[in-house]
Order: sequence, then C-alpha cells, then structure tokens
Amino acid sequence: MLKAEAMVTAPVAASDYLIILPILVCFIFGAGLLMMRKRVTQQAYFAIPGLVLLFAIDVAVLLKVAAEGPWTMMMGGWKPPFGIAFTVDMMGALFLAVSGFVALACGIYAVASISSTERRYGFFPFMFLMMGGVSGAFLTGDVFNLYVWFEVLLIGSFGLLILGSQHNQLDGATKYCFLNLVGTTLFLIATGYLYGVFGTLNMADIAIKAAAMENDSAVYVIGVLYLASLSLKAAAFPLNFWLPASYHTPRFVVSALFAGLLTKVGVYALIRLLLMLFPVEHAGVTPVIAWIAGLTMMVGALGALAQSDLRRLLNYMVIAGIGTIMAGLALPQVAEVMVAQAGPAGELAAAASTAAGAMQTGLSGSIYYALHSIVVMTALYLTAGVAASLTGSSSLAQMGGLWRSTPLLAALMLVFLFAVSGLPPFSGFWPKVALVRATIIADMPWLAAAILVSGFLMTVASARIFALAFWRPAPEVAEASGTEAAQAPHPSAPAPGLYGSWSLVPLLGLTVFVLAAGLWPEWLARLTDAAAAGVIDPAAYLSSVFGDAP
Repeated sequence: MLKAEAMVTAPVAASDYLIILPILVCFIFGAGLLMMRKRVTQQAYFAIPGLVLLFAIDVAVLLKVAAEGPWTMMMGGWKPPFGIAFTVDMMGALFLAVSGFVALACGIYAVASISSTERRYGFFPFMFLMMGGVSGAFLTGDVFNLYVWFEVLLIGSFGLLILGSQHNQLDGATKYCFLNLVGTTLFLIATGYLYGVFGTLNMADIAIKAAAMENDSAVYVIGVLYLASLSLKAAAFPLNFWLPASYHTPRFVVSALFAGLLTKVGVYALIRLLLMLFPVEHAGVTPVIAWIAGLTMMVGALGALAQSDLRRLLNYMVIAGIGTIMAGLALPQVAEVMVAQAGPAGELAAAASTAAGAMQTGLSGSIYYALHSIVVMTALYLTAGVAASLTGSSSLAQMGGLWRSTPLLAALMLVFLFAVSGLPPFSGFWPKVALVRATIIADMPWLAAAILVSGFLMTVASARIFALAFWRPAPEVAEASGTEAAQAPHPSAPAPGLYGSWSLVPLLGLTVFVLAAGLWPEWLARLTDAAAAGVIDPAAYLSSVFGDAP
C-alpha cells in the first residue's frame, strides 16, 4: 500500500523526456566518439552534428519552459521526494541553452585547432562528457545529483586539461584537480549534513522544510558550507588562486570552455541553493557575499592589469566577472534591513516594495551578466587563440600587427573587449546598469562603486590588449617563451591559415549574441527577469514538483 502511494501510476508524457535528452545526447555521442578514437579524420563529422543536436534540444527546453513554466520528470516512477527529480525552470533553461551554444562554437573551433593526436586521445569524448555534467547540473532537482553532475563535469575537464601531457599542463592540472576536489569534498560534507537535518535531498522538498526552520543554527552551518564550497568552484576571492594557475596551460579552446562554463556552474549552484532553498540563511551571510563580490572584482581587474601574457590576462577577467555576478547576490539582506527600519505601515509597504524591486533587479542583472560572461569569455579565449596562432605567441610583448594583417579578427576582438568591459552598446553594459541601480537602491553605494571601478580597470586592460596585440606594428623578432612554446602548433595540427579562417565561423556566431544582447536587450532582460522572479518566489517550481498540494 505504501509503495503504491509512492509510485507514479500515470504514464509519462512523451514531452517530459525532453528534459533528459541533453544528457543522453552527450553520453551517446561521447561513447560513439570514444569508439571512433582511431578514426581521427572522421570524428568531426560525428561531433559537430552531435553538438548541433544538443543545442537544438537545449533551445527546445527553453521554449517549453518559456511557454509552460517549470516542469519536472521523476525517474523510476517514484513520486517526489522519493525519486530522483529532473526539474527545469527559466534560470536552468537559460544557462542550459547558452552552454549548448558556446559548446557548439568551441566544437567548430576545435575542428581546426585540435591536432590528430589530441583527437586520438579523446578530446571530443571528454568534451561531451563534460557537457553531460554541465547539462545535468542545470537540470537536476536533487542536491546529491548536483554533486554527481559536478563530478562528471570534473572528470571530463580533467581529461581535457592534460591532453598533450606537457609539463606545464600537468602542473596546472595538479593545482586544478586538488583544489576542485577540496571544493567537491566540502560540497559532499554539506550535502551529508543537509540530509541528516532534512531527511531529503529533493530541492523542492528542502525549500518547503527550510521555510519552517527559520533561525536554525544547523541550517546556517549548511548554508555557510555551501557558500564556501561553491565560492571555490566559482573562483571567488579568496579562493580564486587556482584559476590563473591552471587555465593558461591547455589549448585555447579548452580554456575557452572552462572560462565560459565551469565557473558559471558554481555560480548557478550558489544561486539555486542559497537563494531558493535557504533565503533566510542567505540573508544572514549577504554582508559576507558583498565583500567577497567587491574583492573578487578588484582582484580580477587589478590582476588583469598586471599581466603581460594575453591568456593569463583573460584568466583574471574571468575572476572579475565572477565578482560582478556575485554582487547581485548581496542584496536581500539589505532589503530586510530597509524593511525593518521603516516606520509607519505606509512606509513599511513602500520600503518592502522598493526592497523587492532591488532584489529582483539585482538577481536579474546577475543572471544576465552570467549569460553574457559565458559567451564573451569563450569568445575572447577563442579569438586570443587565433591571434596567438598567427603571431606565434600569446605574450603581449611579442604580438602585434594584427589590425593590418587580419582586420576582421581585430574588429571581432574589439567587440568582445568592449563587451567584457561593460561598454555600450554591447551585452555587458545592460546587466551592469541593472546591478549598479540595484545596489544604489539597496543603499550599498560602495558596491556600486566597486562595479564601476572594476569596469574602468577592465577597460584599461582591454585597451592595453588591443593596443599591443592588434594596433601596433608587429615586432621584428618574436621568440616564444617557455609558456608559449607549450602552445606551439602540434606537428599534426592544421595549417595556421586554415586555423585562422575556419575559426572565424564560431566567432561570428558569438558576435551575433553579443550584439543582439546589447543593441536589443529587452528579449533577454524579460527572460532573466522571469528567471530571477522564479528564484525569489519558487512557488511555480514547487508546484511543478508536487502539484497543487506539496
């Protein structure tokens, strides 16, 4: 009798299987490419259609969520919270679709930039394995399975990081693996503690039970543990040192995938767990998050100014972007203070309305900026890869002359640099406007100033990139340093001319997003507003899991 009550007796709708298709596509194509590893010349004909299919399914998931709202599929026929839930809402669908978009761009770029030896050792299977983990993290409705998908994407990323087996790659992989395993272990400890307190790992069930356990010290401890572990994965200050020590070692296309996706999965999980599951506990740590955000922005921007190698400079731009995203997570606590300090009932209602607006505006800006950063950081690394292949080095001291030799590449790089600096009319401008507005409304002028100052410093760093690598004449002598020797084309890699021309295809595609989100931001702003509203008020998310009576 009890088993019958816990089982789903109605047949699963065919459309519900759409939610697990991104993961299945990644694993099926990854396994197929693994079996084709000796046929290196044929792998692209299998990998690129797989990435196109993955992106098409991701867009279909986004369209379904936009039309019908969040929806859930329970695996194994068990009712929630007993079975494993796959639940997708607007935030998860947006991250999923943009991740599929940049994976397709990187796959096309890899056809020209990845050598036959690296294909033989599993570049494309590792890529699909990593994308399976990324997709699973955005789709899961279960905290333990979020941990599992973190492990899957880390396994794929480990393989991509050490392809080539060169000394600097192994050195960077050691740092990357050790520190990410520390973060994953801390995440698992927090999840074990979570299960001990709540007796469930279903996110919707935890959100309901946590709402009835306000001011519980055990729940605060869980929230702090998740903040620490996910801050490490997102490369937030002071746990950001592993990123610049490892992201400059693999191929540029691998660095592009990592910079675009891996840190954003950590940010996504931070928003999902802290804001949706533990809003009260999140409010207690928002002053800490605010300082983390401000320091991360400044460390990233100042670190970018201090670098003389293009890829190391981009590593710090990734860190600065993470700080900007986290600024939107620091607003709820201020909102509560505003409401608490309000006087009469009319002022209380006005303060509550203002606070709610600041919260939603800030979170929407964070999600918008995260999506922008996924695309722009991927594009910057890919463009830097083409520039380094044409000049033979990624050292700014040894680059130059690209504006005259490849004006289209230089123009694309200029667009991406304007976007990452937050200059109009490109995609990075509007989310920064939203974040500055939200922090000012929330009476946090110092955080608004940090966003503006870091943006100014990023503009200076971007101008330095363009002036040295593209605008000035090429140096007469350019000897590759030890770091750049490791990035020299493999003997079996495609010719530089093919590398440069073929790789412009995905760069043009990424440029379309940057311009569309900058010149016509309304379409993306509406989606990110809906995503933010769904996190702040997860009623629709809970209803998709439990129905009308959780």
